Amino acid sequence: MSEQKDYIKKFVAMQRLPYEVKVRRAEQRAKEFYDEIVNERGLNVHVSVGGLDSITLKYFLDSIGLDVPAIGVTAVEHSSIRKIHKQIGVRPIYPDMAKHKVLQELGFPVISKAKAHKINLLQIKDSEKQTFIHAIMTGDMGEQGKWQHSKKIKLPDKWIKLFGGNYQEHRPDLCCKCANFRVSADCCKHMKEDPCDRWAKEHNSFPFLGLMASEGGQREFSLMKNGCNYYGKEVTRSAPFAPFMRQDILQLALDLKVPVPGAYGEIRRKSDGTLYTTKAQRTGCDICGFGIHLEKRPHRFDRLREDNQKAWHFWMYECCVDEITGEKYGWGRVLDYIGVAWEDYPAVQMSIYDYLP
Repeated sequence: MSEQKDYIKKFVAMQRLPYEVKVRRAEQRAKEFYDEIVNERGLNVHVSVGGLDSITLKYFLDSIGLDVPAIGVTAVEHSSIRKIHKQIGVRPIYPDMAKHKVLQELGFPVISKAKAHKINLLQIKDSEKQTFIHAIMTGDMGEQGKWQHSKKIKLPDKWIKLFGGNYQEHRPDLCCKCANFRVSADCCKHMKEDPCDRWAKEHNSFPFLGLMASEGGQREFSLMKNGCNYYGKEVTRSAPFAPFMRQDILQLALDLKVPVPGAYGEIRRKSDGTLYTTKAQRTGCDICGFGIHLEKRPHRFDRLREDNQKAWHFWMYECCVDEITGEKYGWGRVLDYIGVAWEDYPAVQMSIYDYLP
């Protein structure tokens, strides 16, 4: 435990370094990784490109003299990101499944990847993983967990009520339901991870990734523990921006004159000096719903309607077929079920910053 606290403290200290220092360290880490993989091992490297952060990484690697080819699953990105990918020469990698088939056959990526995985287990009747099911429903770890209670493993009651119906007996204190749609955490695996990993193996190549621990989620702990460059048995990768904060990546994008995809709007500065993007703060596949319940309106699906009414209608109403009724449905059913408004037109609260040049 003390060792874990030590590397977390060390990483947090790196996150607090001045912007200029972090950029110099990122350059050093990137060149170290390139030298190790290309010059020492005689293998190849590539940069995996998606949204603004990884586009900025591509520009950064170019700026420090590293000629690194870019790959990306361009087809799943926003149209404005696809345009930038073509502009900067990103080699397109194709997903293993069509987006609508992912939703139909696997399920909807909603809430968060970790919670979606747990919900997916709850949707399987008579699961063999009864000990884990009980831990998800109650937090009680049982004999294998030395009878401890884990809030980290337990799914919040809010979601247990909506998705725990198959295992109601574990929580007689709650009224649990079953959703009439599947939930999955495996979309990225089939859409991005497996195709990119396969390409990397075929080309004996290891990736530069535009990941930052400050984004949180499952990647935060891994980046804090393993740092910018990691050489492991299963995974070898470089994440030179790992200690960056959001302000750092936006400032670097400005410094390098990175083309900002329209999905993000523009990078602007508030009166206190804080940088922000006028539209999306993050982007992803247009079928991804992770974190949607936390977004203020206009949220990502509102912006999809604004950008492409026809695509919005398909994904909200028609992308899946109910296996019992034969009825077409889409994200609208999912959002209604978890309590996220989407069908009305949201009132847009204008900010003074919208009027700044």
